[in-house]
Amino acid sequence: MIARIVTTVPPLDARAIPAGKPRQVPADVLAAMLPGPGRDRLAAGAALVVTTGQQPGLFTGPLYTIHKALSAVVVAHALEKARGVPVVPVFWVAGDDHDFSEANHAWVVGRDSEPVRIVLRERPHEAPQLPLFREPCGPDAGAALSALSAALPDSEFTPEVLRWLEQAYRPDANLADAAAHALNALLANRGLAVFRAHDRAAKRAASAWLLRGLNETLDDGLSPVLLEGRLGRDRLKQEGEAFVTRRSGERFTRTQLEQIARDAPERLSPNVLLRPVIEAALFPTVAYLGGPGEMEYLPESAPLFSRLGVTPQAPIRRWSGLIIESRVEKVLQKHGLRPDDFSDPAGALEARLASADMPPELAAALEQLRDDVASRFARISGEVQRLDPTLERTVESARNAALAGTNEIEKKLVASLKRAQGTLASQLARVRAALAPNGKPQERVLTLASFMARYGTSLLGELEAEVARWAGGP
Repeated sequence: MIARIVTTVPPLDARAIPAGKPRQVPADVLAAMLPGPGRDRLAAGAALVVTTGQQPGLFTGPLYTIHKALSAVVVAHALEKARGVPVVPVFWVAGDDHDFSEANHAWVVGRDSEPVRIVLRERPHEAPQLPLFREPCGPDAGAALSALSAALPDSEFTPEVLRWLEQAYRPDANLADAAAHALNALLANRGLAVFRAHDRAAKRAASAWLLRGLNETLDDGLSPVLLEGRLGRDRLKQEGEAFVTRRSGERFTRTQLEQIARDAPERLSPNVLLRPVIEAALFPTVAYLGGPGEMEYLPESAPLFSRLGVTPQAPIRRWSGLIIESRVEKVLQKHGLRPDDFSDPAGALEARLASADMPPELAAALEQLRDDVASRFARISGEVQRLDPTLERTVESARNAALAGTNEIEKKLVASLKRAQGTLASQLARVRAALAPNGKPQERVLTLASFMARYGTSLLGELEAEVARWAGGP
């Protein structure tokens, strides 16, 4: 069972969210949304929107994808209750993204409590940088699902988790649509509207803003608009009257790009700074729920909002937290540890606990020895400087060697204690795999399936309840 869910960010300040002006969402935008109650509410009339988004990933990617989605759901519900107007949470699936190395895998905690990496496939380095909506799951999907099944524990919930993912990550689906359908199946009943930003209808709706963005130049000298060319998705740079792709060197006139926007709008896409501008143009967005990285770069979009005449949405730090399982909680309580004790590199905590188990008399003696070495060499150094300053470096080297010898004794004693604490070491390794796998935050590595296979869909309710507390709810 789950012992507790810990919030790791400051509480939401709803005062930072503007009132907003409800409006109708365009038909092309609605056409790019997956079916569900959220989409139906947007189709029903004027509304406000709280958005979030993420590039698609295998098996919905890391936990923070779900954290973002639940943040949008909770904040939208809270705003609607407080303001008395329809507020719909929208998840922007960034299927234009071309970083396949980030999207092609998922991590779970395996049956032996070690992190297991499930990979769809690798993309050759020389291959075109295709957007993820052009990457089919293909026959590799079956192998990835089989690997996931082998890694997950045998529990009453695992079959349900596998069915959920099998229905989305089908061989005939692309990676972007698979992630969108998996997210929709999971959270549509909580009001989340899933928007496929790579859909042709969505691109038609965005094309006017993308064409306006062509003439904008960012600090790196490039346009905020990307074009899918010979080498895949590529940044554009204006050179005189032409627009040139950065990597492949293909040249296009504005007239040609306007033709592409009409005939193949899916080839055009915004970069990370233009995307929130287009989002605010397409949706009546009052707030965007993002992670720490997004909070850093979103202010850089301000000039684009201003020059394109779009009212910006408020950037709000999403909920972030830790899922602490009962087996993990037992180890923490037994040894008086906190989750952030596992943020240090592997081995540091074990050494600290081993040092704490050293007999007090021995630890005091080693510390006294260090103090004695330092004080005696300090006196020698003073005399040497008076008699022959050229010997000062020799004295310093001898002092360092003496201290190093003392430290080496302590280091070997700690190593001996660690070997004697084999059970503790294995317990700490299992806790680290759950809280800080691969030395990174839990939410940035492990996928939701890792936990749902152990605790079922009720975990979503527990997460949503904690997010609601963060947002100021009961």
